[in-house]
Amino acid sequence: MNPDVLKFSPGSYLAPGVDWLNANFHPLFSAITRLIEAVLGTIEAALLFAPAAVVIVLVALVAGWLAGWRLALVAAASLGFCYLSGLWLASMQTLALVTVSVTLSVAIAFPLGILASRYKALEVSLRPVLDIMQTVPPWVYLIPAVMIFSLGRVPAIIATIVYGVPPMLRLTTLAFKQVPRDLLELGQAIGAPPRAILVKIEIPAATPTLLVGLNQCILLSLAMVVLAGLVGAGGLGAEVTRGLTRMEMGLGLRAGLAIVAVAILLDRVSKGALQGRTTRAVSPA
Repeated sequence: MNPDVLKFSPGSYLAPGVDWLNANFHPLFSAITRLIEAVLGTIEAALLFAPAAVVIVLVALVAGWLAGWRLALVAAASLGFCYLSGLWLASMQTLALVTVSVTLSVAIAFPLGILASRYKALEVSLRPVLDIMQTVPPWVYLIPAVMIFSLGRVPAIIATIVYGVPPMLRLTTLAFKQVPRDLLELGQAIGAPPRAILVKIEIPAATPTLLVGLNQCILLSLAMVVLAGLVGAGGLGAEVTRGLTRMEMGLGLRAGLAIVAVAILLDRVSKGALQGRTTRAVSPA
C-alpha cells in the first residue's frame, strides 16, 4: 500500500474553502475590515487626542469614581509607567485593540453562556467546539484570519476573539448554573418577569464567577498581543517582536512590562465597573 494514501493534510481541504470564501464574500470581509478599522481608529483618536498627562488624570478620576481612590492610584501608576517607558503610542494602540477584542468576545460569549446554562443540549454541543478552540495553538488562528483579511489589525482581532471566547463562555455557563434555586423560585413566586429575574437576581448572584471569566478573557487577549505583532497589528506586540528580532533586551522588557500594566488597568477598571453596576442594580430604589 502506498503510504501517501494514509497521510492526512487538513490544509488540502481547508485552503479551497478559504479561497472560495475570498472569491464569494470579499465585499462582506471588506465591510467588516472597514468597520473594525473605523472603531479602532475612533478609540485610538480619543485616547491620543489629549496629552498623556490629561488622559492619565481622566482615567484615574473615572477609576476612582467607579471603585475608590486605590483603583485610581493603580490606574494612574499603570498608565504612568506606559508613558515613562516611552511606549505611550504603542500602549494606546494595544489598549484600543484589546478593548475591542474583549468587548466582542464578551458580546458573543455572554448570551451563549446564558443559553447554554438553560439548555443542556446546547451546552453539550458547544463543549467539543470550545475544547478545540482552547487546545489549538493560538498562532494557528492567525493563518486563516490573514488569508481572509490580509495583514493588519483585523486578523489580530479575529484571532483574539476566537481565543478569548471559550473561557468567558464556559465561566458564564457555570456562573448561571450555580445561581441558587431558592432565589429563582423566590423571584417567580413574587411574579417577577424573566427579564427582571435575570437582571435583579441571576446576574448579581453570578457576578463573582463572571468576573473571573472576564479576567481570563482579558489576560488571554493580551497574550495574543505579542502574536498579533507578527501580522502587522502594531502596538506593544510589535515592540516585543522588534526587541526579539534585534536582540534588544531593554526594549522587549519595557514592552512586556507595559503589557502587564495594561492588563492590570483593564482588569481592575472592568471589575470595579461591574461590581459598582451590580451594587446599584440590587440596591433598593
